Amino acid sequence: MENLSTLFGSLVFNDEVMKTRLPKDTYKAFRKTITNNVPLDSSVANVVASAMKDWATEKGATHFTHWFQPMTGVTAEKHDSFISPNGDGRVIAEFSGKELIKGEPDASSFPSGGLRSTFEARGYTAWDPTSYAFIKDGILCIPTAFCSYSGEALDKKTPLLRSMEAVNKQSLRILKLFGTSANSVKTTVGPEQEYFLIPEELYDKREDLIYTGRTLFGAKAPKGQELEDHYFGQIKPRVQEFMKELNEELWKLGVLAKTEHNEVAPAQHELAPIFTTTNIACDHNQLTMEVMRKVAKKHGMVCLLHEKPFDGVNGSGKHNNWSMSTDTGVNLLEPGDTPFDNAQFLVFLSAVIKAVDEYQDLLRISASSAGNDHRLGANEAPPAVVSIFLGSELTEVLEAIAKDDSTFSGKKKTRMLVGVDAIPYIIKDTTDRNRTSPFAFTGNKFEFRMLGSNASIAETNTVLNTAVAEVLKGFAETLEKATDFTAALHDIVKDTYLAHKRIIFNGNGYDKAWLEEAARRGLSNYPTTPDCLPHMLDEKNIKLFTENGVYTETEVRARCEILLENYVKTVNIEARTMVEMAKKDILPAISSYTTDLASSISEKVEIFEDLNLDYEKDVLVDLSECSGNAYHAMKELEKLVDGAPEEAYEAAKYFAEKVIPAMAELRKWVDKAEVVVPTAYWPYPTYGDLLFGVR
Repeated sequence: MENLSTLFGSLVFNDEVMKTRLPKDTYKAFRKTITNNVPLDSSVANVVASAMKDWATEKGATHFTHWFQPMTGVTAEKHDSFISPNGDGRVIAEFSGKELIKGEPDASSFPSGGLRSTFEARGYTAWDPTSYAFIKDGILCIPTAFCSYSGEALDKKTPLLRSMEAVNKQSLRILKLFGTSANSVKTTVGPEQEYFLIPEELYDKREDLIYTGRTLFGAKAPKGQELEDHYFGQIKPRVQEFMKELNEELWKLGVLAKTEHNEVAPAQHELAPIFTTTNIACDHNQLTMEVMRKVAKKHGMVCLLHEKPFDGVNGSGKHNNWSMSTDTGVNLLEPGDTPFDNAQFLVFLSAVIKAVDEYQDLLRISASSAGNDHRLGANEAPPAVVSIFLGSELTEVLEAIAKDDSTFSGKKKTRMLVGVDAIPYIIKDTTDRNRTSPFAFTGNKFEFRMLGSNASIAETNTVLNTAVAEVLKGFAETLEKATDFTAALHDIVKDTYLAHKRIIFNGNGYDKAWLEEAARRGLSNYPTTPDCLPHMLDEKNIKLFTENGVYTETEVRARCEILLENYVKTVNIEARTMVEMAKKDILPAISSYTTDLASSISEKVEIFEDLNLDYEKDVLVDLSECSGNAYHAMKELEKLVDGAPEEAYEAAKYFAEKVIPAMAELRKWVDKAEVVVPTAYWPYPTYGDLLFGVR
């Protein structure tokens, strides 16, 4: 591997490259656009485009693309070459500022929720200069927003950028009142990415994995995660080689991949980056998922990013570590050594508490998907109830403020006593972490743990940014009018805590008793995607997005429609895949074995009438029951899928309430048969093969 400092960012048109390749005035103007969000002059764009093209072609790139993030959940790109005819039959390499700034893909071919008709094809991609261009597979990729001809956002990036501007605007109002020097405030994110690795040759034999990303059938293996021997365990050589190449490829793209380790379930792993600004983190996470899949295939493996690819073991999440920082390097969620006296921190903390409580439904919606429904509440991930873990120290601070206790002194840091003299002492944190909380404070940031591994982080952070911006706007209006700033500040922190302390829960989020307690507190609980999605259209939520300039009402309604349709399509594909697997492979395999078994019984009886054939007869009876019940369950599932309603919401409820239980019934009988039918007859690799196949 080449020198790390040389390798990192070598395929990125980053600040260092721009500083060396752009004229000084152009560079200054471009940096002003990035730092202060000011419009980019077309003459500057032309110079940047020319330098970008020269750099890219020197790196071997022949094409460019506007790289965008439509509502499909994956990225999209259309490649155009740099070549232009020069009039004498030859070509030259050209790339203009106009080409850099704007592209024109077919907008009708992407999910739009009715914003675009099939015959209305025109759409635009618009360059996001705050996210660096990069080279991927020999293509210059320009991060862009994606909108329709009439200006509606058709992607996940545009609303995210709008929400970042909203939180920037309102945060600066608050900071101005504190006399804090800052020109901008950006939210930051570090998304932890969990995933599974399985052998490619076994993946190719599983129709369910190919079509849906998860196993629709599969009996539990004799060993799962019971021994708790996989988490942080020794990484297998084959996986280590994959991780080594993955890091190198991500580092080339400027992705701050930092931590890698085995996760809880067999074959499960995690990659965690260093935090960066939210829009760049969003781009980087999309790149991470793409590169993971590509590198895994090079090593004869398949990377599974589904939230619940295997039943009975932990699913995969994507913990969203969110904070707020000024351009001067101040983390606004850093409590310091004395949080009781840190008024600025307490105001921003209070804003988050209020935002999460008032818009808990939207946070749940931001983590909703057919795949994540299988994970949430499965005693491995937070329940569908949103709550905040603050820890004992901050809770005590807020309680003291609520009681006007001026004598509160907080907790002093103490040495952690390990009991071994040779081990250097460490300072014990004044509060613990809580891995069962969906929204946990972890020292200087909040970790949103509900998000599923396959999701884009854009939607969650759009919601979080907008909700916090809305609360900060209210705080700013109050403080700007106050005659006594200190008293008004105290009242805001006190009143916010008292009004929203119901959302704070420092206990075990996996405990079923918490769900009962949450109900008593009046917290929302939406177990499935169809339960929560309609609340996106609640008046207060539409008002939140429209008044902060993040979505128009039309865009909100369109997104709700897209998410409902995606849910229906996902479960429909899963159900039809189950029917096909059962009909073509599983039932014939059971029938083949029972036929052979019956023949064997008949042959043995002919030789010895009184032979003990209890085993054979019992197996035959059990498997006949399984196959008969599985057959009827398959026919019922097929009937239900064919009879699904057309309207999106009705269809989503139908699939959640009727189709998914029917899928579970079919799986029950098939999985029961799997542990009895010999391997030679069973048509698919088992859980044991898949989870322990990478050696």
